[in-house]
Amino acid sequence: MARTKRKINPIAPVTEAAAEKVKATYRTAAYVRLSVEDSGKKGADTIEGQKKLLVDYISRHEDMELAGVWCDNGETGTNFARPQFEAMMEKVRRGEVNCIAVKDLSRFGRNYKETGNYLERIFPFLNVRFIAVNDNFDTLTAERNENGYIVPLKNIINEAYSKDISKKSASALHMKQKRGDFIGAWAPYGYSKDPDDNHRLIINEETAPVVRQIFAWRAEGVSIAQIARKLNDAGILSPSAYLYETGRVKTEKYKGVPWHTQILKSLLSHPVYLGHMVQGRKRQSFHAGMKQVRMPESEWAVVCDTHDPIIDRQTFDAVQKLARERREEYHSRLGKFDDMVGSDNIFKQLVYCPDCKRPLVRYKNVSHGKKLWYTFICPTHADDPRACPKKGIREDKLSEIVMEAIRKQVALAVDLDAVIREINRIPAFCREVEQARSRITNAKRTLKRCQSLYDSLYQNYVEGLMDEAEYISLRERYKQQAADAQQVISALEREEMDGRQYTSENLFLQTFVRFQSCEALTRDMLTALIERVYIDEHDGVEIIFKYRDEYRALCDFVDRRAAV
Repeated sequence: MARTKRKINPIAPVTEAAAEKVKATYRTAAYVRLSVEDSGKKGADTIEGQKKLLVDYISRHEDMELAGVWCDNGETGTNFARPQFEAMMEKVRRGEVNCIAVKDLSRFGRNYKETGNYLERIFPFLNVRFIAVNDNFDTLTAERNENGYIVPLKNIINEAYSKDISKKSASALHMKQKRGDFIGAWAPYGYSKDPDDNHRLIINEETAPVVRQIFAWRAEGVSIAQIARKLNDAGILSPSAYLYETGRVKTEKYKGVPWHTQILKSLLSHPVYLGHMVQGRKRQSFHAGMKQVRMPESEWAVVCDTHDPIIDRQTFDAVQKLARERREEYHSRLGKFDDMVGSDNIFKQLVYCPDCKRPLVRYKNVSHGKKLWYTFICPTHADDPRACPKKGIREDKLSEIVMEAIRKQVALAVDLDAVIREINRIPAFCREVEQARSRITNAKRTLKRCQSLYDSLYQNYVEGLMDEAEYISLRERYKQQAADAQQVISALEREEMDGRQYTSENLFLQTFVRFQSCEALTRDMLTALIERVYIDEHDGVEIIFKYRDEYRALCDFVDRRAAV
């Protein structure tokens, strides 16, 4: 028998600590998404089908336990502003979930840049494992190169595919609009889709009388706010609430939506009630990268006399005339105090009502034509005082409260940063860091050595230095040992990354400390530090700061070190 032991060396054993890290239980979130409402058609990609696949997958893996199922039905994959996704991420930030499983990458997202940001930066920082079942992608074992994970490049194809479909669909829909076919998902309030032809509208005898009453009230001079109150007091469902209650939509956000001024303004200006098909009042184009925008009336797609009218021309024209007069009156008042210097709204989309969850509106106030100030008010209360308790706070008062709270948080961050830096200089801590780095270096050296031995096997076999049975046996052994070594490296690197939050690299410290020299509120400061501000009916102010989990992790770390 030929010589067989050339270039063959044992692999260093896996440490017990690293092995325990690999076997840790993952609290796994099953995330499902469908871009349109679940139709339930046989063979289609359904919400229930995705749920079953993920629950079955998690149950088959001993290192996973199901933490819950989060479902976004009817939500686009081109961005991550989805209610259930955000709810799931809140669980992740609280440490209640450390693994996310999806059917495939396209269910997670179709925007390559945002998806890549989650996989390459956010999830590793939060120490979260990510699995796309049908793509055989798992960040625990996924192949990486200097540019990151290889499999997520598939999302470029997903995004391009979405844009191509969007472009073709837009062209087809535009042709239908020109013919006067109705192409909306739901018929305008007061109408229904014809059961024999979904592209044609017929009068809905249940809601059409409400439309007639709304136009009649408005023609008589009743204000839009008063009309909303009358409808809400009578218990008449708004268009969104009607769709939900009749089962046409199942999304919870439509449930119980009251009548408010914007709904009525849109309804009272819509020529569809004259029997004309009017479409394209809003437009968006995914393939062209254009977000939804309101289009000028000159660009609407209008085809006359396509269905029976609900409102006569005389009443409709009277309502439009009244609307024009009110607009002209508003604009004449709007410019009356233009000579008074105002300010930008640095609190935009940050101040909310804790009851209706809508952002408060910044209202301009002028006293005797001399003094200018701003107040934040609840729009739901403004539309209907009985729909939501009254909230209102002056901007200057809010600014003082928020600035004082930020100063305290920044001072806390500066002090905590000093404590963390001191701990990081302690010899025992430095030794721990150095030992962790050394373990990673040794593990990588072991992997490199293993790969080198694996690569040399075939040449040894060709040269007759080993027989076929020994070649196959050693090949499988080295392959498995390389996989085990890679798992150890991944576990140790995640452990090292997790340890960075106990240094000045912690996001809470990095973000808050940089504002220690700021003396006045700025938009940049508010958006960087604050998640939301709530104003209650007693003028109470609740400030929700960002990076709360990172702050708590630091406090726990300091307490543990103090106890040593």
